[in-house]
Amino acid sequence: MPETYAPPVQRQPFENFRPYRSTRIVNMSDGDATVRIVRDVDAGLAGSWRWAGQHPTIRVPGGPVENLLYVIDFTLPEVTIKDTGPVTLSFYVNDRLLDRVRYSSPGVQHFEKRVPDGWTQEDQEATVGAEIDKMWTSPEDGKHLGFILTSIGLKQQ
Repeated sequence: MPETYAPPVQRQPFENFRPYRSTRIVNMSDGDATVRIVRDVDAGLAGSWRWAGQHPTIRVPGGPVENLLYVIDFTLPEVTIKDTGPVTLSFYVNDRLLDRVRYSSPGVQHFEKRVPDGWTQEDQEATVGAEIDKMWTSPEDGKHLGFILTSIGLKQQ
């Protein structure tokens, strides 16, 4: 027998493919984040954050349904708050209103809240989203923008 063996053939993985997602949090930097977008998230930008519109919504994989927390990390840029003033964000799980919070200062924000039992189904995809009450209009290109989304999803408490 030869003393050395050739290394196994190297194959490139499918682009943006994950056979199993171990978390129900979608980071905007994830390779499959674009395919999880339902609406109002700029799919053209790839990076650690993306602009969100009025009502960004994301599909998350199914999983356990007990003791779930809705979590979102986002940023309210100073330039938008300066023009819009305070904004109210509403947070949704499967199109059910979880909470509304008023934000009056810019910066990085984190929100999490327990999801009531029965709002998700065992091992079925769920949708998580947010809605901003006031949109900002970019003076450069006239785009209507809400906030910067970094991550959103569900996690076990």
